[in-house]
Amino acid sequence: MIRSMTGFGRAQGLGAGLNITVELKSVNSRYFEFYCRLPKGYLFLEDKLKAYTAERVSRGKVEMYVSIDSGSDDNITVELNKVYADAYIKALNTLSKEYKIAGKVTAADFIGNGDMFKIVRSQIDEEAVTEAVLKVAGEAIDKFLAMREIEGEKLHSDVKFRAAEILKKVEFIESKTPETVEAYRARLEARIKELLEGATYDENRVIVETAILADKVAVDEETVRLRSHIDQMLSMLAQGGAVGRKLDFIVQEMNRETNTIGSKSQNLEIAQVVVDIKSEIEKIREQIQNIE
Repeated sequence: MIRSMTGFGRAQGLGAGLNITVELKSVNSRYFEFYCRLPKGYLFLEDKLKAYTAERVSRGKVEMYVSIDSGSDDNITVELNKVYADAYIKALNTLSKEYKIAGKVTAADFIGNGDMFKIVRSQIDEEAVTEAVLKVAGEAIDKFLAMREIEGEKLHSDVKFRAAEILKKVEFIESKTPETVEAYRARLEARIKELLEGATYDENRVIVETAILADKVAVDEETVRLRSHIDQMLSMLAQGGAVGRKLDFIVQEMNRETNTIGSKSQNLEIAQVVVDIKSEIEKIREQIQNIE
């Protein structure tokens, strides 16, 4: 199954006394990249979620967002930092006395002072939390991959269609090549005879040499290799899996053979068909950039 590198998945679930939500999305990337946003206090999950995701996703920039709600505040207490509070109040009193600032220290003076209080969470059962979060993450990844596969099928169909179009154009080039070579040979032979007019020369030698030179404009080898590359590409698509980087290489080779055909061509019709083939290859290349 071919997969796109873009996708989205979301799942919710309960576990370890927590209400858990996991969302992930991805865009194209040459390699596997993973970014995870976790609530404070649950950062121990990041490496586990990365390894878990990497087991099922080969390429793409994946962003995961995890929300964890305990459903109550029973596991949170606020403690006064007495040492800090004593020093802070003493400093305020000194400030008031030395600079003759009227007023008394009140609770309002401590609002917004984050160092005055310490938030303490009850001990987290990391093993139970990890199990619960990975279960929900697995469901989100299932939906994420299902979306990637739907997009992948569309890419597969489009690439197959364009490959078929290229093969039609290759067939046209192959049908035109013999007459192109012969026409070039005839022009070459006529030009040589014109230049040698009045001189003594071996006509058979001229015929042989012009045939050899004319053969250099033949593109049989290039069309055979181009067909082979297309066969490989279609075979990889049918095989499925993470074949995006291999397909990228195949498309480069297809483009190289097409360029050679264009540079050797001595026929205007073939030259136009080469332009059309290059256009189709570029569209295939753009689609393959989206394949995992």
